Amino acid sequence: MNVIEAIERRKSIRAYEDKPVEDEKLLAVLEAARLAPSASNMQEWRFVVVRDQATREKLMVASNHQLFVAEAPVVVACCAQTDGRVMRCGQVAYPIDVAIAIDHMTLAAVELGLGTCWIGSFYEDQVKEILAIPEEIRIVELLTLGYPAGPGRPRERKSLEEIVMYESWRND
Repeated sequence: MNVIEAIERRKSIRAYEDKPVEDEKLLAVLEAARLAPSASNMQEWRFVVVRDQATREKLMVASNHQLFVAEAPVVVACCAQTDGRVMRCGQVAYPIDVAIAIDHMTLAAVELGLGTCWIGSFYEDQVKEILAIPEEIRIVELLTLGYPAGPGRPRERKSLEEIVMYESWRND
């Protein structure tokens, strides 16, 4: 599978088989995150890998009771150990850098026959308490990981004509 195929096949998976993720596959997904680019090569991302069922159930509650969070055999808390540095363009670096690392993880997962789902609907303070994450660390997203129980929902995407402009912004 090439990267374009992985991009085309990636879907948000919200139903998982009751099957553990092998250590070598989990490590390959985490290695993909480690290799991601980051602003000024700061590599502010940090990851807490959760396999314990009782802890995943607590994370499900902290994620607005989304049942698949507990169902997934792995949940990764995707965090940033950051000073909140702002890039010259005016954007805070860490959420962008962590998002790039997560995207690398999702594409590696597809290649390995795994599914993922980004979770932004969670209470950061509750997740920090559950996982003993220090106050100064930011949790950017949670990521579920496991073998898909189904194909996932179809994704509709806007056409290139709707989202791309050349040479300048225009409304024609």
